[in-house]
Amino acid sequence: MDVVEIITFIKELERLKDTTRTAYMKSGRRESVAEHSWRLAMFALALNDQFPELNMPRVIYMCLVHDLGEAYDGDISATIKVDQQEKIRKEEEAVKKLTSSLPRPKSNSILALCKEYNRGITNEAKFVKALDKIETIIQHTQGTNPPGFDYAFNLTYGSEYADHHDILKLLRDEIDKDTKKKMDENA
Repeated sequence: MDVVEIITFIKELERLKDTTRTAYMKSGRRESVAEHSWRLAMFALALNDQFPELNMPRVIYMCLVHDLGEAYDGDISATIKVDQQEKIRKEEEAVKKLTSSLPRPKSNSILALCKEYNRGITNEAKFVKALDKIETIIQHTQGTNPPGFDYAFNLTYGSEYADHHDILKLLRDEIDKDTKKKMDENA
């Protein structure tokens, strides 16, 4: 094992600590991609006993790597319409670059997890996509957003991902209540 390869990769990951998202913290500062990915992984961990059919280590890994592709070009708000295939292609290229210091098998396994998430076909990927959207909306309702923030967008954002499991539906329903409350407060 070449420890320099690992250290190089870890140093490169700092980019995700500096890459901000379009979500705001309670303090009013923008959330980083790293913070979002960490809380997403903790969200999955908190629910692991409710989903025994899932490969939970794979889910946690996927939570941690799902936004690695934002390391170079940043986060693109879901409200901005972009060519999804081109976005995925660019993000997969970014993952290859980000993991290039790692041994090829490790780099390939990280890229495979990112691709699995992007395709959203496996039960694990569907679960992570659902939690990813819900976690984002939680941050939108928890944070101090700028004037004119579009809370209504949250009511439909990624709702289709929560439809395949009762617990995900319950989570989504609860956070939608919080969104409606924020809408009323900001009307």
